[in-house]
Amino acid sequence: MAALSELLGDIVTDVDGLFLFTPSHSHYERFAEADVPTIVIAPENTVDAETFVELPLQFQNVKDRIRFGVEGAMEQSLVEAGDTIACNVGIFGGDPDSVVRVRVKENMRSGIYDLFANSRADPGVIRDVFEVAIELGKKGQKGEPVGALFIVGDAGKVMNKSRPLSYNPFEKSHVYVGDPIVNVMLKEFSRLDGAFVISDSGKIVSAYRYLEPSAEGVDIPKGLGARHMAGGAITRDTNATAIVLSESDGLVRAFKGGKMILEIDPEDY
Repeated sequence: MAALSELLGDIVTDVDGLFLFTPSHSHYERFAEADVPTIVIAPENTVDAETFVELPLQFQNVKDRIRFGVEGAMEQSLVEAGDTIACNVGIFGGDPDSVVRVRVKENMRSGIYDLFANSRADPGVIRDVFEVAIELGKKGQKGEPVGALFIVGDAGKVMNKSRPLSYNPFEKSHVYVGDPIVNVMLKEFSRLDGAFVISDSGKIVSAYRYLEPSAEGVDIPKGLGARHMAGGAITRDTNATAIVLSESDGLVRAFKGGKMILEIDPEDY
């Protein structure tokens, strides 16, 4: 009778590295001397790991945790396409309790890690806005495709570089993105012109904003329209992040520093 370790040994055979997701000190020390490079993936480097990738959010979904960890490691040139990684990740709480074998592919470099980890706004706020855009891209508004523009972070400067197109329904309110009721409001207002402006902490500052920065020097792909140009331009002149849902092709794109950092089909997310 074959030992279970023999039957399951191929999960870690010939891997190029080991990812430990949010390990305790004792768990990390058990693997610190492994015969392959060990990389800690966690919100903070509490174990003083020599090689560390910040996980901007403690994703509940294991697939998301692994996907973001792999992309973060690719951003730091710790792994590359073609590598095989053993991911030691926790599913039931406490120390990591499961191992997943992952083949690194170039299409894992989506830009989502950069969007969440390196934006000025709180990563949870970026996630909430991104998920609103993704859901709008999948379902549209009343069965029809819609476009939307969300400017997240550095709200004071964004407001100074824009003007109202209509009455601001959020002017005297204190509502935050992420609240299910508020997200419904965002979807309803998305079919009207103008951008949403959202603060670093997630407060919805305004809707119906016309962004005024010039398009000069903005690096966006050919064929994208005024909504994308405005989003790219405002991120060139401020520290905001723009998340744009295209009405024409249904893709979600993000801009920082005047450049597009992400393009994703909501149906693939």
